[in-house]
Amino acid sequence: MITKAPRGTRDLLPKEIVQWHYFEEKVREVCRLFGYQEIRTPIFEHTELFLRGVGEVTDIVSKEMYTFMDRGERSLTLRPEGTAAVARAYLENKMHGEAQPIKLYYVGPMFRYDRPQAGRYRQFHQFGVEVFGSQAAELDAEVITLSLFFFRALGLNDFTLHINSVGCPQCRQEYRRQLQAALQDKVSALCADCAERFAKNPLRILDCKQNKCRELTQDVPSMLDVLCGECAEHFAQLRQTLDELGENYVVNPRLVRGLDYYTKTAFEIISPALGAQSSICGGGRYDYLLNTIGGPQIPGIGFAVGIERVLLALEAAGVQLGEPDKPEVFVATAKVAPKEALKLTMDLRQAGLAAEQDFLNRSLKAQLKYADKKGIKLVVILGEEEMQKGQVTVREMQTGSQETVTINELATHLAALVRRKDK
Repeated sequence: MITKAPRGTRDLLPKEIVQWHYFEEKVREVCRLFGYQEIRTPIFEHTELFLRGVGEVTDIVSKEMYTFMDRGERSLTLRPEGTAAVARAYLENKMHGEAQPIKLYYVGPMFRYDRPQAGRYRQFHQFGVEVFGSQAAELDAEVITLSLFFFRALGLNDFTLHINSVGCPQCRQEYRRQLQAALQDKVSALCADCAERFAKNPLRILDCKQNKCRELTQDVPSMLDVLCGECAEHFAQLRQTLDELGENYVVNPRLVRGLDYYTKTAFEIISPALGAQSSICGGGRYDYLLNTIGGPQIPGIGFAVGIERVLLALEAAGVQLGEPDKPEVFVATAKVAPKEALKLTMDLRQAGLAAEQDFLNRSLKAQLKYADKKGIKLVVILGEEEMQKGQVTVREMQTGSQETVTINELATHLAALVRRKDK
């Protein structure tokens, strides 16, 4: 067992990391264009933050959190999502005293005890954005378009935006009453999870993926029909703004999201490349979250993107993210001590060239074969006779051409060759 990763976790090997680096570079590039700044929060938080912020009757809190007692008998939880942690950081660091709105983004691991499946792990990674300090529907539109802009920047274009309004506590209370009345005679036919949700959180029944529950809830009232005037106007403004920006969307009254803190806008981005579990991004507005965790009532909105799931969607779409980094130069030796080669290799690195050398005492022929297999385009051959003259041989692997260069001129000469090959 000690040579096997825990269930629901995986190693990211060097050949995969290049994709993650490319993904993260795009995150930073797009967030810079939209004026968002990076924030990093601890991997674990006080358990109470998630009990109050996410909601005790959500699946995340009731079934999926990794919670433990530390040596001081404090209950701590590995973060299952990013919004509550960023909200806590916003309050603790008094960011509400700064010019609003505060626009933040994060990238990092999350943890949920869930059944592992394609693109879903117990340690998974998310890119998310959170904005605090504005109720404007136009801000909701910006957050949504940021996510769309990001996916297009990655090269993913086959997706659908779903939007809905889940109202505010006032109008949602009326919808809860109507929903329970419509399902009262069907509770016994619902799945076990939805039967439990009926009393505690009936809106979550609409989010059930089981066909039986979806059929039983097909004709229930729509939340959009019971929105209060303010929530209805906010949703209308969001739709109008998205229309003016030329963004296509589907109004999906069943879209409720899985967390208690959502109010008004809720949205998801669906990729057909992932089959039944097709969501690659989800988010919405949470105007009461900061108040719920002990702060003033400050509005917020955000989203989270599951990185593993997006990479699967990109793979299915045939999109290649980045190329693996390769050394630019290989220092090969012929009857020369490795320490002499290491000195030359370090000099090249100091000059800004990515360089490797042989440490297995291979023959020159084997070293050249190794450099070719690694895709290294330039090889510096350091021989005993050349060293005595202060010279080396530079070989271009693609053409096989060679030339003699003095050691003093080597770094400048190689840098010029690298620039020429990069054009």
